[in-house]
Parts: sequence; structure tokens; C-alpha cells
Amino acid sequence: MHHPTLARRLHRLGALTAVALAVTVATAGPAAAHAEVQAEGARALDQNVALTFSAESESASAGITKLEVILPKGITPGDIAYKEGPDGWKLAPTSRGYTVSGPKLAVGEDAEYVVTVRQVPNTKSLVFKTLQTYSDGKIDRWIQLNDEESGDGHGHGHPAPRLDLKPAAPGAKPVSPSPTEEPPTAAPSSDTASGAPATGTSKPSAEPAADSTEGDDGMPLAVPIGIGAAVLLLGGGAWWFRNRRRGSA
Repeated sequence: MHHPTLARRLHRLGALTAVALAVTVATAGPAAAHAEVQAEGARALDQNVALTFSAESESASAGITKLEVILPKGITPGDIAYKEGPDGWKLAPTSRGYTVSGPKLAVGEDAEYVVTVRQVPNTKSLVFKTLQTYSDGKIDRWIQLNDEESGDGHGHGHPAPRLDLKPAAPGAKPVSPSPTEEPPTAAPSSDTASGAPATGTSKPSAEPAADSTEGDDGMPLAVPIGIGAAVLLLGGGAWWFRNRRRGSA
């Protein structure tokens, strides 16, 4: 007589358990999502280090199209080289890091790619703040630091990818700055921009060039030529006059 009641209770308990499990799975999905960076065994000052980034999808209706990374101090965009990633995706440097983007991924598909860094700086850890963009324009901001309070107050925020480094190997030294860090060539001076020549260039005289008819002392060239002609004329005249008198005698 009590069997139907017990069966109903067991059926009700099973239904409640199923609902609780469904709620747990539904709420655990977004909370467990994360973005990571890995480089197994990486040490400070290591060169040509391959960094593997992964960002989980949190959208049920749109695919990931772009990841923007803000580089930590000590790494410049010129230090980064793209190694591999989703089909059709490419890397482009920005003023504060780089982007990796391309055709949208399938809904729910995580984004993963690999870059090579020329040399990691001499530090204990590196934080790569990341902005994750979806095809519908939504952006997940993986930018929270460990000392920042999480978004929902329960540890389910959007922490930035963090890479812990081992101490530098004995004798390891920083390499020369990457080409993007070299000081640019001297920019033209303000005088050059306004039309005046830059320092070190030949500066034209403010006065017009000397006339070709003037001598080295500034005297017109015709003056010494005229004097020479007069001397020759007088000398020739004197010679002719003397010869004439001798002939008359």
C-alpha cells in the first residue's frame, strides 16, 4: 500500500536532482571559462620562446573573430613573431601589442594560437591582458590581475593570462634592443620644416652669387683688361714713333 507513495517520492527526488544538475552545468560553463598562456619551462631572459595562448568561448550564438593582446613591460610588438593559429588568421602589431584575427570560428570553438617572443624580460611573471572579440561585436575582457576583485565576487571574473617564469639561467644576458626600439633617425629641425636647410648642410649665401665679370678683389674684370689694352697701345705707339723718326733721319 505504501509502494506507490515511495515510488512517487523517488520520482520527485530524481526530477529535482536532474534539475539541480542541469543548473549546475549551465552556471559552471561561463564560470570555468578562461584565457591562458603557456610556455613550459620558460626562464627569465630566455630567447625565442614559444608562447601558446588559448581563449575559451563564452558565447552561445557568435564565434570568436579577434584577440588583442596588450604586451607587458619589456616586450615590444617587434619582438613578436606569429607561428601558428586558426586557419586564415593573421597577426598585426599595434601601438601597445598585437592582434590575431581572421574568419570567425564556429560557435563555442575556443581560439588557440602560438607566437614566438624574441626574448622574455628578467622578471618573475608576465601578464598578457587580452580582449576577445566575437562576430556579434561582444568583447570579453581578460584583463583582471590577481590582486583585483573578481567580477561576480565569487572568483569567477576574467583574469588576464599570466605566465610564471623560472629564474634566469647562469650567464644569461639581455640581447640588444629589437629594431623597433632603436632610436629613430634625427628628425628635421624646425628650421628645415619651415624651409631653411638643416644643420650640417651647405647654406646658400644670402647675397647673389658673384658676377663672372668681377675679379677676385671684387673689381669688374673689364677694368684690368682695359688697362692692359691701354698699356699695349701706348707701348706700340711709342715703338712706332721711334721707328718713324729713325727712318726720317
